[in-house]
Amino acid sequence: MTQPDGGSTESIQDLATRAIGGDRRATEDLIGAVHRLVHRYCRARLSRFPGVDYAADDVAQEVCIAVLSALPRYRDEGKPFEAFVYRVAANKVADVQRSVYRTAQPQAEIPDVIDLSDGPETLAIRASDAREARTLLDRLPETLRELVVLRVAVGMSAEETGRALGMSAGAVRVAQHRAVQRLRLLATNPATERA
Repeated sequence: MTQPDGGSTESIQDLATRAIGGDRRATEDLIGAVHRLVHRYCRARLSRFPGVDYAADDVAQEVCIAVLSALPRYRDEGKPFEAFVYRVAANKVADVQRSVYRTAQPQAEIPDVIDLSDGPETLAIRASDAREARTLLDRLPETLRELVVLRVAVGMSAEETGRALGMSAGAVRVAQHRAVQRLRLLATNPATERA
């Protein structure tokens, strides 16, 4: 069965099982579903970098290629296939982030027209807030950090996040609540030890 956007209503796990078995149509549907899943994730994780739209497209494509290449060797170990996909995506995003940090960033010329966008003060405050949020997130354990990114930045449902992290939707909600409480505590008391 096909959805209006061209995607299959079949679960990614089922598509992966059929694709591993050599079903070409399932492989095509699987890669389409993987691309839709990881594109939002990549945009959220790369949002602070210049050219995020192009970078997210490129990384999503790289993830699809990596998943396609790994299919013949993939072994179902009882975890959702989405968890495998998000792990590949997290690694590809980390590669891009490292690359951007190592690359010199060009600076714009002095403009000939008046710039009506936010001024340096507003940008500095926004950057400071973003830096503080990243610092707080870095103090959470990796699983909780990924959960918060998927739920808040990517906007995934508890069910989608649960499939990606190998958790139930209820466990995602409980973990999210604990993560938010921990972030509040860290924000109000920076001396609090690492979670």
